[in-house]
Amino acid sequence: MEITNQIKSIDTIQAGNSMFELAERLYPLCRSITGNGVRETLQIIKSYIQLDMVEVATGTKVFDWQIPEEWNIRDAWIKDDQGNKIIDFKKLNLHVLNYSTPVDDIISLGELKKHTFTLPDQPDLVPYRTSYHNRQWGFCMSHNQLSKLKDGNYHVMIDSEITKGSLTYGEYFIKGKSDQEVLISTHICHPSLANDNLSGIVVATHLAAFLKTFKPHFSYRFLFLPGTIGSITWLSKNEKKLKSIRYGLVLNLLGDSS
Repeated sequence: MEITNQIKSIDTIQAGNSMFELAERLYPLCRSITGNGVRETLQIIKSYIQLDMVEVATGTKVFDWQIPEEWNIRDAWIKDDQGNKIIDFKKLNLHVLNYSTPVDDIISLGELKKHTFTLPDQPDLVPYRTSYHNRQWGFCMSHNQLSKLKDGNYHVMIDSEITKGSLTYGEYFIKGKSDQEVLISTHICHPSLANDNLSGIVVATHLAAFLKTFKPHFSYRFLFLPGTIGSITWLSKNEKKLKSIRYGLVLNLLGDSS
């Protein structure tokens, strides 16, 4: 009955406001499968729960995968021939192909279109695209915006780097009355997308903080991981713990009915 009483005592308005506030703090960060955006995200989560941050070096073998090089980005934009910014990474980080290589060049509209991703069937939306393993540079914009661009030259600049570094993930463990575990994971690799991944991140963080207020029956392990490669990395380093896991749940797309 203890957990039932604890749930009844929750101020749902305060809890909801706290989750929205965390989402607002995390939204601007440019996350990927590696990089400083992930670290900044985990550091913010650490202000809510005592999260352990784990770094796994580039090149480390994780089963039949390998930890990739680390990607970081500082700025990116496209300017027209009048010097006006038509795309600005600092206003919306979805505008840059995630894991894009650096570029600083003046190119024609025809060449720009070769490096631009749109959604013709949803012409008002900016797509989210990645290129983790295929080295290229690129931008994303709405199809309507691309269609309105005039012939001429465009200055494209992406200030990014792909170097040896590490993959970072977060782990938080709550010891329960039983050694049997409930494993709860959420992804932390998407940039400014509120439903995917932020809804999962904020719910996992607040659920962990709630469970810590009493001693639950099961032990709970929370993982904040980049998708696919992060899960593979944790599994490769923690095979002995698998026998204790009784239940598992991935928290994702929690912001709407989907």
